[in-house]
Amino acid sequence: MLLKDKVFIVTGASSGIGEELCKQLSTSGSMVVCAARRLDELERVSKAINVLGGRSIAVQTDITITEQCQKMVGKTIESFGRIDGLVLNAGISMWARFEDIADVGFFKDLINTNYLGSVNCVHAALPHLKETKGKIISCSTGQALMGFPSHSGYAASKHALHGFLSSLAIENKAEITILEAILGWIRDTNLRGNAYGADGKQRSMPPKKHTKESVALDSCVERILVGIKKDWRTVYIPRKLRLIPFFKAFWRWYLEFRADSVVTKPEKT
Repeated sequence: MLLKDKVFIVTGASSGIGEELCKQLSTSGSMVVCAARRLDELERVSKAINVLGGRSIAVQTDITITEQCQKMVGKTIESFGRIDGLVLNAGISMWARFEDIADVGFFKDLINTNYLGSVNCVHAALPHLKETKGKIISCSTGQALMGFPSHSGYAASKHALHGFLSSLAIENKAEITILEAILGWIRDTNLRGNAYGADGKQRSMPPKKHTKESVALDSCVERILVGIKKDWRTVYIPRKLRLIPFFKAFWRWYLEFRADSVVTKPEKT
């Protein structure tokens, strides 16, 4: 897909990967609809794009509310007349062993945001994406492909989204394309810092610092854009994550050992 003069909706656009995607898409010549719940931050991102000569609008959106997703799509059509790409980036995580959780009620928030929120966005945008033979881009995770300790509810929500998009790709194979970005640890995002803990509350600080194996935010987004331009179905960031399906099929024990060691390994002081 050529990015010049294309129209993209980006959810979770107020910070992190979403913000960087909006900026890099604009630099590539796309028009961008910045969507998230925090209007002040959205307007900051949109203004930064427009000051540099780009074209963007900010649309306050809670993707867990169907009507707001419909409004987001309506504002996009009203402003730009089309939709070429829908980026499913909004998400929340967790960091707690299941047995340590006092109340699993926050699992509903994980499902509502990470899975059903994306379903709401796709349902509203799909007719317009079909008109342009557009693309859905999911900012997903390796945890959509495998289990992961201390992330049971998050992994479940991402498994659901992975299954939904895989099904959608088959149903609409001649009309739209889907890119799934399988991401590892990405620096300078709020995902880890805002993760739910065992007490059912979102943290104010990350439970664990990123290691040197984590990927810089701008490099991550650059790689996602390569996947969009080349019409890939999957992009792995970092590339070593492409080994997950292989290890899952032939050496599951090693994959699970590595996942457990990444979470439980003590930080160096």
